[in-house]
Amino acid sequence: MANYQWYPGHMTKAKRMMQEDIKLIDLVIELVDARVPLSSRNPDIDELGKNKSRIILLNKSDLADARKNKLWMNYFSSKGFHVLEINSKTGAGVKSIQGVVQEACKEKIERDRKRGILNRPVRAMVVGIPNVGKSTFINSFAGRACAKTGNKPGVTKGKQWIRLNKSLELLDTPGILWPKFEDQTVGLRLAMIGSINDEIIHLDELAYELTGFLRREYPGLLEQRYAIEITDGQDAYETIKAVCVSRKCYLKGEELDIMKASSMLVEDFRNGRIGKITLEMPEE
Repeated sequence: MANYQWYPGHMTKAKRMMQEDIKLIDLVIELVDARVPLSSRNPDIDELGKNKSRIILLNKSDLADARKNKLWMNYFSSKGFHVLEINSKTGAGVKSIQGVVQEACKEKIERDRKRGILNRPVRAMVVGIPNVGKSTFINSFAGRACAKTGNKPGVTKGKQWIRLNKSLELLDTPGILWPKFEDQTVGLRLAMIGSINDEIIHLDELAYELTGFLRREYPGLLEQRYAIEITDGQDAYETIKAVCVSRKCYLKGEELDIMKASSMLVEDFRNGRIGKITLEMPEE
């Protein structure tokens, strides 16, 4: 399996900035990708955010397996986080966040009240690894385009405060991804959802791993999507070749275009066209 690494220089700076900024805030709102809730978390965040109120948002929950979303909600709740399923693109679930913020910060609001400080807004920091949908979430939450969004990992670089309403201010920070994947499976899963630059990964390898996973965990989906037949002894590579034939991916003559089919498989997975799929489970 390829060795997946992705740690641009500006992320080291981003982490230092976060260490300074964390002193200014009451609440950490962390976005994770619902298809890989653990792999898309940055292990540094728990250390940085200790003693702060915490909310985890399972973003892109519409692309993930609904049953497994519930398992992940229970998992994070049991660890003491407030959790919500959202889809920042359509705004689904975003309206509920305000209530969860009040709930997560009720001790702080109560402390303020006892000290005679009324209506001081909760200051929140939004964090997440690149390409998990942070800027889209902030725009959706704020109801206006106030954070730059882009579909390339690492678009947000500066620091900005965004006043959402009387009771909440957001500090937008660049997403940071850890420097080294301790476990290559984590790197592989992040590559599958597009959090690692496609320029540095082999899409055919990715499609091979993805095909194997889908055949094990979601039997029937590939057959349905690509109108192919999969036999018991067939390996993932044979399945990709079947997709080539079914979707007429040829180079010249009868030569199969494996790269084209691989790219299509990965894109179809990322966009939810194969089905609602979650790549990891809490008990792993």
